[in-house]
Amino acid sequence: MKTEGMPELTEYRPFPNEEGRNTRQAQWEIPVLVRSLRLPTDARILETGCGRGVALPVLDRLCSPRRLVGLDIDGELLVEAGDSLQEHGTEAELVCGDVRRMPFADEAFDVIIDFGTLYHIAGSQTAVDEITRVLAPGGTFVYETKASQFLSHHVRSRGRRLPAMATHGLRRRRWAMLWASRTKASSL
Repeated sequence: MKTEGMPELTEYRPFPNEEGRNTRQAQWEIPVLVRSLRLPTDARILETGCGRGVALPVLDRLCSPRRLVGLDIDGELLVEAGDSLQEHGTEAELVCGDVRRMPFADEAFDVIIDFGTLYHIAGSQTAVDEITRVLAPGGTFVYETKASQFLSHHVRSRGRRLPAMATHGLRRRRWAMLWASRTKASSL
């Protein structure tokens, strides 16, 4: 796990560790998301705001990624994620960083998955800029819809919305009620 350049955690409040929510996400939400949005196998996958790493072992099992990376601003949660990866026998990189200033090269990922981080940070437009930068042409950005956010975090998501993505060359790909995906244009 990389921890150098740990960002300041100003105005940061981690989500509580709700075992029931974690189990539902691992056993139901992620498998349905992968199937309904037809996520590719053998891709380079990044999960932004990976927290305790609940999704990473499931993504590894269902997508057989060439590269799997979890990014989170909270180093303590990444320690828990590392324990979870070890427990599941999952190989993934854990990187401590801010989705608004990601420490990755341009076009480094084929799939980027966001389970609601963009709804809960200031400067989400900057995060979309970064997601677009590190997403390869033709790559897929997966994110929760407003309905999913409301069901998962009805109090914390009140009044929050995603920034415009079409201006970043992210074109609508699929929509599956609780999740949506966009594809990065091959040339911007």
